[in-house]
Amino acid sequence: MTDARLRHGRLSLALSFFVQGVTFALLVTRIPAIQDRYGISDALLPAFLAAVPILAGVGSVVTEKLVARVRPGVVLRWAQPVVLLALLAVGAGGGEVWQLGVALAAFGLSVGALDASMNMLGVSLQRAYGRSIMLGFHAAYSLGGIAGASLAWVGAHWDLSLLVSYLPVVAVLLPTALIGSRWYADAEAEADPDPGHLDRDQSRAAASKSVAFKVLLPLCLVMAFAYIGDSTVSNWSAKYLQDVLGSSEELATVPYNAYMVTTLLGRAIGDLGVRRFGPVAVVRCGSLLAGAGFAVVALAPGAWVGILGFTMLGLGLCVIVPQTFAAAGRLFPAASDTAVARLNIFNYVGFLIGSPLVGALGDVWSYRGAMLVPMVMVLVTLVYARSFGTEQDRYGGGHERPRTVDVG
Repeated sequence: MTDARLRHGRLSLALSFFVQGVTFALLVTRIPAIQDRYGISDALLPAFLAAVPILAGVGSVVTEKLVARVRPGVVLRWAQPVVLLALLAVGAGGGEVWQLGVALAAFGLSVGALDASMNMLGVSLQRAYGRSIMLGFHAAYSLGGIAGASLAWVGAHWDLSLLVSYLPVVAVLLPTALIGSRWYADAEAEADPDPGHLDRDQSRAAASKSVAFKVLLPLCLVMAFAYIGDSTVSNWSAKYLQDVLGSSEELATVPYNAYMVTTLLGRAIGDLGVRRFGPVAVVRCGSLLAGAGFAVVALAPGAWVGILGFTMLGLGLCVIVPQTFAAAGRLFPAASDTAVARLNIFNYVGFLIGSPLVGALGDVWSYRGAMLVPMVMVLVTLVYARSFGTEQDRYGGGHERPRTVDVG
């Protein structure tokens, strides 16, 4: 694969991460409006919200099977438009509950395929580059999330309907994503199109069997713990600041905004840290900083100290998920697509567990004490830090092709 092809593939994949960040933020930040439009009760809402990550996990499993026959770029090329159209369907529905159910089911299944295939391509491109670029893709996702949340604020501020809020965004992003998909690059498949006496399907099926769950399990736990921490911030930061630390309603919106901005900043510079100090050191520092952030939140005497803690969480947690995907690719170089698809399921496991766990502990114990539970989980990452740095980490050696040209 030429250096120009790699550069184009990197830019087009970053665009897909950005588009998905916008799309997902537009859905989750307008949940109150969605609830009102379809008349979903507070008791029924959690079931709808839980269905999305559950179906996304199913989509990730299906993607593992699909990439044994087609390249991840093909899956991504068609999954992203379905995600965007499902978002539009949420806004265009006539108010019937079954319509929302169908739209969210399509969203969940396709977002699982999209998340898995995006990260498969990211791992493949990072190997071809011979240096860390994975955090940059997730930085694009964070930037998209900020843009999507801002667009959602505009829609809510001007009291726009869901359809009016979603239609212009989808009208711009859908053709943009389709055009950008022309340059997706599966570096591994294009570098080795003929795997010997086995055809492509047989070789991928054989490679997938080499993904031992016992070896992948530490990374699965780290992924779940990271998303438990993330969902704690997204679901409980505002309530914690207002109810526990006594802030105003307006000030209670600050922690999540600070978390998103620091997540973007941390990911934007994170690849430089990985190249300089290695993934193990970066993950350890991120885990320690995130653990300290939860401790500051739990012990905060007032709102501004609590905001400081949530800011620390953004800088700490932001590096863990991208490096977990990258580590899976390094541990299983011959079956990285399979490893990424299986690891991606634990993204949704953490999302499902995090918010109910903190809420239940807060009700029966205290919300300050509840913040210590994700703190401990994040710190467990330190035990598994060595899983992020094996002999295969040394790009250009062993299983990887040496590269002498910096492709930018």
